[in-house]
Amino acid sequence: MKLLTFLNQHQEERLGFFWKNQIFDLEKTAKQLELTLPSSMIIFLYDFEKNLTLGQKIEKALKEGRSFPSEAQDKLTLLAPVPHPPSCRDGYAFRQHVEAARKNRGMPMVPEFDQFPIFYFTNHLAICGPGELTLEADHFEKLDFELEAAIVIGKKGKNIDAKEADQHIAGLTIMNDFSARQLQTEEMKLSLGPAKGKDFATAIGPWLVTLDELTPYLIQGPADLQPTGLQPAGLRFNLKMKASHNEEPVSQGNLKDMTWTFAEIIERASYGVELQPGDVIGSGTVGTGCYMELNGTWEQKAKTEGKPFTPKWLKPGDQIELEIEGLGKLKNKVLKSSVHRSILAKKKNVPS
Repeated sequence: MKLLTFLNQHQEERLGFFWKNQIFDLEKTAKQLELTLPSSMIIFLYDFEKNLTLGQKIEKALKEGRSFPSEAQDKLTLLAPVPHPPSCRDGYAFRQHVEAARKNRGMPMVPEFDQFPIFYFTNHLAICGPGELTLEADHFEKLDFELEAAIVIGKKGKNIDAKEADQHIAGLTIMNDFSARQLQTEEMKLSLGPAKGKDFATAIGPWLVTLDELTPYLIQGPADLQPTGLQPAGLRFNLKMKASHNEEPVSQGNLKDMTWTFAEIIERASYGVELQPGDVIGSGTVGTGCYMELNGTWEQKAKTEGKPFTPKWLKPGDQIELEIEGLGKLKNKVLKSSVHRSILAKKKNVPS
């Protein structure tokens, strides 16, 4: 199923599903088949297996020709498919991105990348969906996108073995981890973060695609992605990824190139910690999937050719579109508010 959350014309938050270019209210549609399903994504995820089975009965009825009233799409607003996740982690799973970004900064690859998957916590209250985003003025100082996929947890668990971790995944969605690179660079000089460079907007959507719909994209992961040469644990997906900035293609990759699988990230994240239904975990940026990496590569090429170079970033009014095969398109337009860093950059007077 393609599960989503939307605001209806009465500004009520509702759980829906997408079917052949139509959006249906899940709870209302279920009632017509004398089924009981919740009206919110979090409640759906807390009894995911049962609720998915019931939802698939609705899809089966549609396939058999049953008709149900759909929502008027011009009167609804798509939200993040999981608009209120309990937590949001973002991984660092693509070696190509990590290696290229470090090389562009004149830094060697760290051996620890090949020893265990890492992640950081970002602001789960700043999760947003498709559409317009109003950001502060300082966020536009080197505002960047990040082309990622994310999983949503559909079954709680603690100390989960990677070999069993896929059972805890409800589905996949697209993630855009918006990044204010100037703020990020400043704060991480103190060996802490990222925080203010990342905590203002993380877009996911347009819907959550359950694993049963992604079966055609499953592949065996190449063993040479793992430094040990062992077959990686967990599902691997052959999903093409691309990004466009104001309709100009800027990035492309594939989810199959994750060095660490989502299952392996779950194993790491759940060690000593109980993951909850609705938790969002990002893959990290695919190779070429952000301007921080691309600008470094382009600058090196320009120097080699003796040409001038101007870095590229997102500007107010720009549209960024991420597309992942099987998962849809996530479009956001970024707008600027009037709040400036005067509230951030206050230096404390320290007695000498």
